[in-house]
Amino acid sequence: MTKVKICGLLTKEAVETAVSAGADYIGFVFAPSKRQVTLEEATELAKLIPVNVKKVGVFVSPSRTELLEVIEKVGLDLVQVHGQVADDLFENLPCASIQAVQVDGDGHVPNSQADYLLFDAPVAGSGQTFDWGRLDTSGLAQPFFIAGGLNEDNVEEAIQHFTPYAVDVSSGVETDGQKDHEKIRRFIERVKHGISRTK
Repeated sequence: MTKVKICGLLTKEAVETAVSAGADYIGFVFAPSKRQVTLEEATELAKLIPVNVKKVGVFVSPSRTELLEVIEKVGLDLVQVHGQVADDLFENLPCASIQAVQVDGDGHVPNSQADYLLFDAPVAGSGQTFDWGRLDTSGLAQPFFIAGGLNEDNVEEAIQHFTPYAVDVSSGVETDGQKDHEKIRRFIERVKHGISRTK
């Protein structure tokens, strides 16, 4: 069963909706973004998440010190890192790691020490898909997430195309830049049960 990550959550209500709808991962964005949370906000929201749902911190080119501080204070289960990554960043972290890869023209897949890879559009968080045909995941050692422009209408096709470990959505479950609780529920339902769309 493909797992689901709902990313960029900012409110108690959105976290509770995602958890109750069956999300496997909840993502908090610590990088500069309209979805950015403070350490204090994330710590409070993390208290709403049961142990069977994994807490993911999203960072861009972080230092190891920054990662370790947030992992400890928020109780993260995974860190997701975008941007430039030092070779040793993922070594001996106290939690699992995801390296985000922006899929550009050549579909290049880096050698990474991260536990998971995440494939995203060239501009993360833009709601744009990447060219799925350019990405060859057949030789990957790690399980991987597919992100980038996913929504309830195209996620089944993405799963059929890639057979990913997990799918990741943020803007695809928003309306006017805010998390839409019904879209969260429908997206998770579509992944878990393939239910035909109901308006």
